[in-house]
Amino acid sequence: MDDSAPIPMVNVQIDGVWQQFPKGTRLIEACDQAGSYIPRYCYHKKLSAPGNCRMCLIEMGMPKRGPDHHPELGADGKPIINWMPRPQISCAQDVVEGMGVRTTTPLVEECRRGVMEFLLINHPLDCPICDQAGECSLQEFSVEYGNAESRFLENKVKKPKNVELGPRVTLDDERCILCSRCIRFCQEIAQDDVLGFIDRGSHTVLTAHPGKRLENNYSLNTVDICPVGALTSSDFRFKMRVWFLKETKSFCTNCATGCNTVIGSREEIIHRQTPRENDAVNSSWMCDYGRLKFDYIDSEKRLRQPRIFDGAKLLATDWKTALTHAAVQLKHFNGWEIAIIASGRMTNEELWLTSRLAHTLGAQLVDIVPRHGPGDDILLSEDRNPNTNGARLLGLTNDPGARLPEIAEGVRTGRIRALIALGEDPVNIGLTPEELSRLPAFILMDLLTKAATESATVLLPSSAFAEKRGSMINGKGRLQRLNRAVRAPGEARDDWEILRDLIQACSGQNSEMNSRAGEIHTIEDVFRQMSESVPELRGLSLSKIGDLGVAVLHLEKNPAPLTASARAQ
Repeated sequence: MDDSAPIPMVNVQIDGVWQQFPKGTRLIEACDQAGSYIPRYCYHKKLSAPGNCRMCLIEMGMPKRGPDHHPELGADGKPIINWMPRPQISCAQDVVEGMGVRTTTPLVEECRRGVMEFLLINHPLDCPICDQAGECSLQEFSVEYGNAESRFLENKVKKPKNVELGPRVTLDDERCILCSRCIRFCQEIAQDDVLGFIDRGSHTVLTAHPGKRLENNYSLNTVDICPVGALTSSDFRFKMRVWFLKETKSFCTNCATGCNTVIGSREEIIHRQTPRENDAVNSSWMCDYGRLKFDYIDSEKRLRQPRIFDGAKLLATDWKTALTHAAVQLKHFNGWEIAIIASGRMTNEELWLTSRLAHTLGAQLVDIVPRHGPGDDILLSEDRNPNTNGARLLGLTNDPGARLPEIAEGVRTGRIRALIALGEDPVNIGLTPEELSRLPAFILMDLLTKAATESATVLLPSSAFAEKRGSMINGKGRLQRLNRAVRAPGEARDDWEILRDLIQACSGQNSEMNSRAGEIHTIEDVFRQMSESVPELRGLSLSKIGDLGVAVLHLEKNPAPLTASARAQ
């Protein structure tokens, strides 16, 4: 089939209004697009549709046909609908030409109230202690379709509670409404068929297969798609009520995929990360590896004050003194004596200013530290740096890590006398703290206390990914935007501000580089300068990137959305 061929459109009547939808659109999605939201529990648009919760029942009809098998038309010229006598589920039905749908009739409303009463018969009254409270579909739909009183007089069925399905997921079987979303996710997306139902009737429970645990790298996605509080994150459990969380759109910086996320924070503390839908990047999912890697932001090892070495120890100082001290040290050396180790975790704006700093100092040895790990065929990339493509595009490196041995050898032999490390620990490229201590100038900009910290002559505390704004280019060449969720602790500053001020301190008062740095007052100014010089970014700005990003490097075709059908191909 030709992908460029237009998709045929079909006419569907929804609540008396005729609409057009692409052929193959799921009926429940068509109703959403028409403004008629249909409640659902088992249905998830990225998974197969089992049709087992029955909450999405609607009245449906097909065109009335005459003896010649052609649709009979009414006075308005539209097909006359022949309505079916019984309600139908909308989650497992695609739109068909001439189809009619009613979503709010008395019969439909009665069916939904019946489903809600059935689901609540054995459901525990856990809302005050349930992590799902505030984002629970059962709570939301019970307001509209539930009854104030229950006709159920028997004792509720007791089921297992606080069950560790795996290292990161805790199950409460009493809350489970048997929607099977988690089972289908494990089968169709994670390719780890570990969950299933056992027993029958009111005693049916969700459990892991004998000898298995829910411990794949995508296990926490089952918590995201659980419509009730049956599956909960062991890490987030009982930590915070969701209505207290401030939600910030961002993306994961733990590998080159750049899964879109929502950061949940309160009072400058991050409590969780959840995936945000973006079909061009991560569909609706993210891996556990990236999701849980944010604890270091609140670590006791965070650097909070700039410090300078006085010949005996590192002393706390103010920013102006620290940057002046760094500039004075760097001015003593020629460009061939200076090396810069940058990071593939830096934003484009920070990498751009790093290249400007290298130009100011005449530094010829510049590289980023590569990071690699095992990947998979779902989302996790082997490249653990989120912005390797940004470093390549901005000219810092063509082959990440290729010049690091030369830098390390230069430090050992004394040829390199000034080293600038930006977000990286030089110990990781084979240098020892003792070797770094012999450097006349070692400028270190970082988040945490590390092995090389005490060897620095100037220490500059910077910001984590959730504490700043900026952009990165993921492994598929998509430009994406970071947004600030929390503020940096103490006197730590945004990396781009530190680099801008360092460039100004190192430049001559009337130099062109100093003048260009002096024009930078916001991160938008950095992006503007960068876009004026880089053709791939021309015409863009941070606001134009949007929440879903923009493809700027066409390295290979973006992967298809990770749906059940895509995984099966």
